[in-house]
Amino acid sequence: MYFKQFYLKCLAHASYLIGSEGEAIVVDPQRDIEQYIEEALKNNLKIKYIIETHLHADFVSGHLELAKMTGASIYISKKANAQFEYVPVTDNTKIQLGQIEITFLETPGHTPEGISVLLTDKNKKEASKLLTGDTLFIGEVGRPDLVGSKGFTANQMASMLYDSLWKKILNLDDRTEIYPAHGAGSACGKNISNETSSTLAEQKKNNYALQEMTKDEFIAVVTKDLPKAPDYFLHDVQMNQKGAGLLEDLPSLKSYSPNDVYAMSKETIIFLDVRGVSEFSTAHIAHSINIGLNGAFAPWVGEILNSQKSIIIIAESLEQCQETQLRLARIGYENVIGYIEGGIFGWQKSGLPLQNIVLETVNELNEQIKENNKIQIIDVRKSEEFAKGHIPNAVNIPLNELKNNIDKVDRNKQVIVNCAAGYRGSIAASILKNEGFIEVSNIIGGFGSWASEGLKVIKN
Repeated sequence: MYFKQFYLKCLAHASYLIGSEGEAIVVDPQRDIEQYIEEALKNNLKIKYIIETHLHADFVSGHLELAKMTGASIYISKKANAQFEYVPVTDNTKIQLGQIEITFLETPGHTPEGISVLLTDKNKKEASKLLTGDTLFIGEVGRPDLVGSKGFTANQMASMLYDSLWKKILNLDDRTEIYPAHGAGSACGKNISNETSSTLAEQKKNNYALQEMTKDEFIAVVTKDLPKAPDYFLHDVQMNQKGAGLLEDLPSLKSYSPNDVYAMSKETIIFLDVRGVSEFSTAHIAHSINIGLNGAFAPWVGEILNSQKSIIIIAESLEQCQETQLRLARIGYENVIGYIEGGIFGWQKSGLPLQNIVLETVNELNEQIKENNKIQIIDVRKSEEFAKGHIPNAVNIPLNELKNNIDKVDRNKQVIVNCAAGYRGSIAASILKNEGFIEVSNIIGGFGSWASEGLKVIKN
């Protein structure tokens, strides 16, 4: 069996290429599909099947584009009601791939149409592999609350998830290797491990959701403290159900002069600055939002930006603009209309106004706290991060909740934002500036630097 996991870190997304006797399948492909074709050619494999474990909510799949390029058939659950040509599968549907027997298991719970894919070597030379999609992650299980629009409650979905795990997956051989569709950082699970594969035996031992408990206890555990689902999830589900258009059909990026951009309305246009924290803080355009390409770019775009608004990119190069367009397309944001000619330097040369955000060291902040200056510290980390340790006097407003809680931030005080290392802090600072806050600072190195300096930490 030829087996390769492709891991797209910025989306915490895992996809797979499996081959045997010159034939191959691709499972849960990302939207840009060249890597699967190149890898298959390199290993003398012809892609015959494309499998979707469910209708993904956090990214747009490349199944239609891959099918067009290879002639492969798309397999997805009959319950998906997909609007493209596909082969519907139900529980225990089987297909052959050389010496590999592929068995589809219906495993609803994260979504109603969720399936897991069991790969078994006919010669029994190696352990079976189970591609679990978003049903079972490493150290976690799929969230049961992302399909409210489909008419199911989180409790109903959690009940299905319990049955999928306890009646199907946990009955497999303990040596079965587990390969999920996501890793740490994905919004499809509450607290997924950094590991991207495991064995069923290890998960039975270490995954909290697989410990002995009643169905009611399981439902209570997996539905507790679920964060708000990103607004773009429904949009992506609908795109995947219909089938996304080809990437080659996306419009070419248009170059806009700084003066043209200056005349645009911030009510209808998003000015997306994808530079790093330091560069953005030094100088940026009023009303721009900073989500750097060097971090968890796509998930935070989905959390923060309106998918219906047009986007102007502010970057350091044309190549960076093109990379931004691709990454946005991966999550269904196809409304990029162009970029600023010359970036921030072109803007500066045109004599147009710029803003900045003060970057403070943790020691400077510590002195401000001692002097009891008129400041407010907003910690934008997750609530569980905040509880484990935070700066004295800090108020916790998680970044994904900041826009809806702006009224909790005092406009008459200097605002100092803080996160783990500075990336989320820069996003938060740009949101506050966009909302009209004047004195906004970000902490260099975030709480990590504060703790490493041995400064006072509050835990609760």
